[in-house]
Amino acid sequence: MSPHFRLMTEADIPAGMRLKELAGWNQTPSDWERFLRASPAGCFVAELDGRVCGTATTIVYEGRFAWIGMVLVDPERRGRGIGTRLLAKAIEHLDAVGVSTLKLDATPQGRPIYAKLGFVSEYEVERWTLERQPGLAGAGGSAAPRERAAAGLAEPSASLPFASQPDVEEIVEFDRDVFGADRGGLLKSLDDDTPSFTLEARDRGKLQGYALGRRGSRADHLGPWIARDESSARGLLVEFLRRSKGEAIFVDCVKPNRFACGLAQSLGFEFSRPLTRMYRGPNRHPGRPELVCGILGPEFG
Repeated sequence: MSPHFRLMTEADIPAGMRLKELAGWNQTPSDWERFLRASPAGCFVAELDGRVCGTATTIVYEGRFAWIGMVLVDPERRGRGIGTRLLAKAIEHLDAVGVSTLKLDATPQGRPIYAKLGFVSEYEVERWTLERQPGLAGAGGSAAPRERAAAGLAEPSASLPFASQPDVEEIVEFDRDVFGADRGGLLKSLDDDTPSFTLEARDRGKLQGYALGRRGSRADHLGPWIARDESSARGLLVEFLRRSKGEAIFVDCVKPNRFACGLAQSLGFEFSRPLTRMYRGPNRHPGRPELVCGILGPEFG
């Protein structure tokens, strides 16, 4: 029997969660809702025997470029070309709506598949993971230094005060330049869900950096994490670790940034896996990856 391909709906979110659990990924129902709100005509599922066995999502950013993510296939249904056909469905949709540049973050296994479809490498991304002892996550200054170091907790930064109400509109404006397109809707949804993770670093009133985050099913995820300089980047990371209650934290650092990976490693993160940012078509809006310490996530860009 051949699979049936159709648009994804909110009723398919439990099926999407089942597939991402099988893959060991970190998304929540809120993340699936973000995809469907941003691109109701650009998210797809494959069905076999009346059951969803694959997914693919797309998001168009300001008409400048689109992101492809969440290409998942049930392990029992792999080897039948379902993932490739879902990817083709996503590309067909994006071509039809006139988006000339497509982007994604590829695993080492997916990279050759995407290359055959015309995607080329832009730069490398690395996932770093911090595992913390139960009971010490988000302990702030209450744990002794040795206990905090063992738990991967950083000492609070005395040099960077953090506003109780960050200027989200200014963050969105800054982010448009850094990311390469407006994604204010996504950033505001992160701030709405977890406002305690929204941080900004300023020097004499000027925005030097910002960070947002979300709670995942396996770990808190830091991203985007953006900074003009290493001091601001470190302050944002330290404060995020202080505020996070997760026993695990993920951050996806970009290699063009000269200090992100080193900062993560210095605060107890360990390298987890590589990814490759790839694009198809003209890359007219690359943003400023040298300022990106951590991306929003491989599924969002």
